[in-house]
Amino acid sequence: MALTPDDVVTKQFQHVRFKDGFDPDEVDDFLDEIVVEWRKALEENAELKAKLAAYESGEKAPAAAVVSEVPAPVVATPAPAAAGEPAATTTTAGIIELAQRLHDEHVAEGEAKRAQLIAEAETEVEKIRSEAAAKQREESARLERERNTLEARITELRNFERDYRTQLRGYIEGQLRDLDEKSASNDSTPVSAIGL
Repeated sequence: MALTPDDVVTKQFQHVRFKDGFDPDEVDDFLDEIVVEWRKALEENAELKAKLAAYESGEKAPAAAVVSEVPAPVVATPAPAAAGEPAATTTTAGIIELAQRLHDEHVAEGEAKRAQLIAEAETEVEKIRSEAAAKQREESARLERERNTLEARITELRNFERDYRTQLRGYIEGQLRDLDEKSASNDSTPVSAIGL
């Protein structure tokens, strides 16, 4: 059975669940493009067959008229070696060329998307790194200020301790001198004067 454009249009594929597969919309769009190109090729083939039959029957058309009737986007093909060779080669070549072009476009689109994602990821990484570095510098500066404050407080407390010890020592020594003076003055006073 020969495959026709209508067979391509009406072909139904089973949907695959839980497995990798093709996007049905994308497949449908691609098949639609193939059908359009295929129908053009079949129409062109029919026209060429009619012209060939007319030519072989003896009705010669002017060369300029034949050239002007052929559509411009026709893919150049070598002259058929035999009169009965089908023009399917041209159709197949057109379909393959279309498929290759679409494939190249999708590959280029995928590579561009990949490059874009990589660039976005690198930008995000750089942003995170710069934020982390800024936060680290800020935290280091805060800790340095806190350390300086604590060192100043420690120095202040040490000076206070030194001054307090000096004052306490002076006070205790003064009290001891007073005791020594009182006991020395008591020793020189007779016991009868004290009133015992």
